[in-house]
Amino acid sequence: MRFQIHLILLAICLLASLTKLAASDTIPSVDTLAVYKINIKQEIGPPTWRHLQVGFEEAEKANSDLILLHMNTYGGLVDAADSMRTKILNSETPVWVFIDNNAASAGALISIACDRIYMRPGANIGAATVVNQSGEVVPDKFQSFMRSMMRSTAESHGKDTLINGTDTTYRWKRDPAIAEAMVDPSIEVPQVSDSGKVLTFTTQEAIRYGFCEGEAKNIDEVMQLAGVSNYTIQEYVPNTTEKMIDLLINPVVSGILIMLILGGIYFELQSPGIGFPSAAALTAAILYFAPLYLEGLAENWEIILFILGFVLIAVEIFAIPGFGVAGISGIILMIVGLTLSMVETLDFEYGFPDLSPVLEALVVVVVSFFLSIVLSIWLTKRILTTNSKMFDALVLKADQKLSDGYVSVDTHYADLVSHRGVAHSVLRPSGKVLVNNELFDAVSLYNFINKGDEIEVVRFEAGQLYVRKVEDS
Repeated sequence: MRFQIHLILLAICLLASLTKLAASDTIPSVDTLAVYKINIKQEIGPPTWRHLQVGFEEAEKANSDLILLHMNTYGGLVDAADSMRTKILNSETPVWVFIDNNAASAGALISIACDRIYMRPGANIGAATVVNQSGEVVPDKFQSFMRSMMRSTAESHGKDTLINGTDTTYRWKRDPAIAEAMVDPSIEVPQVSDSGKVLTFTTQEAIRYGFCEGEAKNIDEVMQLAGVSNYTIQEYVPNTTEKMIDLLINPVVSGILIMLILGGIYFELQSPGIGFPSAAALTAAILYFAPLYLEGLAENWEIILFILGFVLIAVEIFAIPGFGVAGISGIILMIVGLTLSMVETLDFEYGFPDLSPVLEALVVVVVSFFLSIVLSIWLTKRILTTNSKMFDALVLKADQKLSDGYVSVDTHYADLVSHRGVAHSVLRPSGKVLVNNELFDAVSLYNFINKGDEIEVVRFEAGQLYVRKVEDS
């Protein structure tokens, strides 16, 4: 009895699965079919995945009857393709794809996930072997994962029922073995592919072996082949925010933002306090890192490297005389943080990764760094020499003439040489000293001086007092 109940439950689950499968490919019986079109005509990656998610949400809000992907891609990142495949497989709205020339690698995986595939004459689908950034085939454990995804994606479309006389047989709508052969050249499919060659189908071959529902030159012909005469098409168009993200991750724009960041820092260091240059640098930094972070390119530690580099440069300028290890380390960390934020995280699991994307990003950062310094110096000179009142709020131009009683330094500072006093604060090496009951800024000539230690003024030079600690006799 228990065995019979299990059989009944299994039959119910199988029937429900087949019903859902059939429903996903059924064209809704409506007077006018509402089609929502999403273009996939670039490398598969985080931006494509983001566009697909937003497109599906918009299609749901519009109560679309069908989602149509217009594809032409040579592939891209496997993780982004896997997310897109899963989204398509879980969609309650039927999803078709029109391959307009190419659906290679990750594009093949996404296409096979769709309920129907239509291809342009001369188009291709397949060649889904996993490779690294330099185009080299990665180890078999990664190929195994891709084979499994291709196989399960093909299996998700179920089987066709074939009745031959009194015999009923079943055939996969999309043969999982063929899907695997698009990944692994060692897989041989009788009468379809030879061992040793990665499988790629032309349009006619894809139709022959069940991986394409028909050949069409355009969307209108796709609808005619599907038997749809009345339909409307609404196309996904990225909104302003998405266009801004796509614009900001452009290498040229990234280079300009880097120039603004460094230029703002340079101008801020030339003037006391915090003002417009700091605001400009901070805004540029946010515009630089935010879209890269949202796209999954910039990691937390890469942003921290940039911030740490900036802190080291500030410490070198304001706390340590001269320019040494801290300043050089800060510049290196800032360049590394800006560079690595522009590229995918390096993966050493496949062996030594291809560094060409890193080198390209480094060139953008270094060139922007150099141009920022040159333009900042040039602009500083222009501001200082121009007679325009536009920059009066940024630059002090008032003349303090000697005839009016102005002097460059307080001359009585020189009279303090050989006088003694006490350290009013810790001098490491700069700080405050109290001499003749007056407070002065001073710099220790030798070692750090603790607060309260007796000091002697050694010399006065370039408007600065230099002191030494008086040793106990």
